[in-house]
Formats: sequence, C-alpha cells, structure tokens
Amino acid sequence: MILNLRKFKKIYLYRPCTDFRKGIWGLSSLVQDQMDLDPFSSYLFIFCNSKRNGLKILYWDKNGFALWYKRLEKEKFKWPTHLEGDSIAVNFKEVESFLYGLDPWQRPFKKLIYKKV
Repeated sequence: MILNLRKFKKIYLYRPCTDFRKGIWGLSSLVQDQMDLDPFSSYLFIFCNSKRNGLKILYWDKNGFALWYKRLEKEKFKWPTHLEGDSIAVNFKEVESFLYGLDPWQRPFKKLIYKKV
C-alpha cells in the first residue's frame, strides 16, 4: 500500500525527538496532549527518533489508526531543527522531498552587509 500524502488536509511534524518505544496509543496521546491537535482528524503526523534515522507516521484511517515505520540503514533524515515550535505544519511537496532525502527546510545563506573592504 502506498501512502497518498495528498489525501490529508494537513501534515504535521513533531520536531522534538520521539521515544520510538511508543506505539499508536503513545503517539496519538502525544498528538492530543503535546501538539494540542485532534489525532482523529484527517491529518498526518510524522515523528523522528533521536538518531534521525527512523520515522513513524501516524494517521486515522476511517475506522482505526495506521502507523508506518521507516528506518534508514546508513543515512539520516534532514530533520528541521532550526524551525520554531514543537509541531510544524508542512505541505506534501516538502514531505515528499524530505522522504527522498532532500532538505526542503534548508536555510538560505545569510545576507552579509559590509561597510569596508
């Protein structure tokens, strides 16, 4: 089964690292209590472990929760540590490029202003 990101109204990343011993109930209560969002909505929630090599994706699928897990063997996910807030709303294009290993949140170069050479 392929996960169609376009079918979700919103996609949220939980920015702090997550204890991956948590399953559906632990993650859904984290969505409700820490993110202050409704886990039964048509939203997709993405969590990352502290090593940044694993993702868990949680969503409500009409009659029950679905939980996806992906672990990278040699690489790390480009997790947005520079953004503000614990939960970040993202669009499906950012998530697609993120899942391919790209960094859609890459910060641009800082603008430098010099007065003398």
